[in-house]
Amino acid sequence: MKKRVVVLISGRGSNMISLIEAARDPEYPCEIVGVISNKAGAAGLDYAAAHGIRTIVISHKSYDSREAFDHALNEYVVNLGADLIACAGFMRVLTPAIIKPWLGRMVNIHPSLLPDYPGLNTHARALADGATDAGCTVHFVTPEVDGGPIIAQAKVKVLEGDTPETLAARVLKQEHQLYPFALAAVADGAVQFKMPVDAPWMLSA
Repeated sequence: MKKRVVVLISGRGSNMISLIEAARDPEYPCEIVGVISNKAGAAGLDYAAAHGIRTIVISHKSYDSREAFDHALNEYVVNLGADLIACAGFMRVLTPAIIKPWLGRMVNIHPSLLPDYPGLNTHARALADGATDAGCTVHFVTPEVDGGPIIAQAKVKVLEGDTPETLAARVLKQEHQLYPFALAAVADGAVQFKMPVDAPWMLSA
């Protein structure tokens, strides 16, 4: 039986599109059952709706704390009958309110070769450091931002004369190939989450 996936976005959702396109293959082990955005104007919502996928907007501005927003987000995901959550350009730092119930079932794609360059401005930082390789990473989501166990990575060479924009464009092409592959690996059990029992956040309620 296919795993039911809810995708979280904040913008154009190009990685969401790659997942939707992959899921059109009858052999793909996932179906995209919903797309949720924290921004009403997210362009990816139109693409998802045009493909018959339910779309939901939950504005974080309607909640007085990150935790309150994440509790509400969790309720929507549960109501959609999700088995997995795929973050695809969801520009929110999530809290344990939603991460802990979905440990091992929530994944994210990040535009660097983690653990290098977590957070924002990854390509500019890599170029400033003189990095010779860049790339992208799909990882399980944990309360440590961009610090969850790695599922898969794709590498690109940094070229002479690269700018953050040219490097980002080449990395993005790899993201669109890597994310469907990695999500399928999680869905069919080829990659499984191992609880990092020594992580500081495991000691908190």
